Amino acid sequence: MTARQPMETTVIDKRGTFERLRAGEEISIELGCGPRKRDAQSIGIDMLDLPGVDIVGDVFEVLARFPDRCVRAVYTAHFLEHVSDLPRLLSEIARVSAVDATIRITVPHFSNPFYHSDPTHRTPFGLYTLAYFCEQHLFRRTIPRYGFEVPLLLESVQLQFKSYPPRYLRHALKRAWGALINLSMFTREFYEENLCWIVPAYEIDYTLRRR
Repeated sequence: MTARQPMETTVIDKRGTFERLRAGEEISIELGCGPRKRDAQSIGIDMLDLPGVDIVGDVFEVLARFPDRCVRAVYTAHFLEHVSDLPRLLSEIARVSAVDATIRITVPHFSNPFYHSDPTHRTPFGLYTLAYFCEQHLFRRTIPRYGFEVPLLLESVQLQFKSYPPRYLRHALKRAWGALINLSMFTREFYEENLCWIVPAYEIDYTLRRR
């Protein structure tokens, strides 16, 4: 019996992004962008070769080809929960981000029933999750770092409440509930500790800045 050889992977640069980076250009990126990018001018990165994707490949292999501090903004939605090594990805995001770059992350909240239905989900997220890795001044609760820290500042955390079509009345009620919960950090923390299994949150939005 022979040992199984590691599978070769390929990075496909469809728009000449690496050439732009070698020329010293700063870019914005969207990780796990899927078929549509939020910003048409940003560089979409995804494992699948879809219409909105500019670089096809594993996120770690793609970012490894980026020089330090070449990214001015990062956006990712419903991608980080699929990543098995979150500390490694946060480190790579910090490395490629320029000082003062903005990083916006949207993921399912851990109380979202759909989070638990998807077998490809690896990491649950709550209010405090990124505070285990990043500097923050939002929470009174002391949050340990476990010896790991990336040069990112957690600036804001918002809980999002919504439903899917055609449940429009339920959606409207949840949005109104969300406005109440997001009044302050106290109400967010009280909700997550005491109420999240009664009215689950749909997702959570983090905003970070590269220090």
